[in-house]
Amino acid sequence: MQATITKEEVKLLPIEHFSGSIIIIDDLNQVQAAVDNLRQAKVIGFDTETRPAFKQGETHKVALLQLATTDTCYLFRLSVIGLPLPLVQLLQDPAVKKIALSSQDDFLALKRRHPLRPEGFIELQHMVKNYGIQELSLQKIYAILFSKHISKTQRLSNWEASSLTAAQRSYAAIDAWATLRIYLHLTSSDANNTSLVS
Repeated sequence: MQATITKEEVKLLPIEHFSGSIIIIDDLNQVQAAVDNLRQAKVIGFDTETRPAFKQGETHKVALLQLATTDTCYLFRLSVIGLPLPLVQLLQDPAVKKIALSSQDDFLALKRRHPLRPEGFIELQHMVKNYGIQELSLQKIYAILFSKHISKTQRLSNWEASSLTAAQRSYAAIDAWATLRIYLHLTSSDANNTSLVS
């Protein structure tokens, strides 16, 4: 397996799809049940989305928080419900392992919504170096490990829209689920004493 990959090589790979359930949480009454379900997983994937700013000085708060198990991704619409206490408690719980990439940027953005001390996070950018992978982007790490292309066409879409399109929902779910899949693959390789990079 290669340690690096070019953007051109990534584009030639087949597109990845998430075949699990995508559940949108846009009502405070839905939050606790979703968090309870996530707590049942030993490890979950994490990501956020923010409405892009195209004007100088323009900023937006995190609009979406994605938390994924192997077969379900919850999309918490923070632009609608804010960052409620059950979610804060989950993000601060060291007993719940959360897999993220470039997490410091996400944490800084989330703290603009609510004071937060994240615990239990594993940063993939640090982890993959131990496996000889030199890339730092989710798209390239995923392509190296699974020979699949994660499309980024929705990245600059409006995450504060009144409703999310099917393409937005799919994109958001894949990003959180992919961090989890990478982690599980790498730790499974540890268990099998498999060298990932030749």
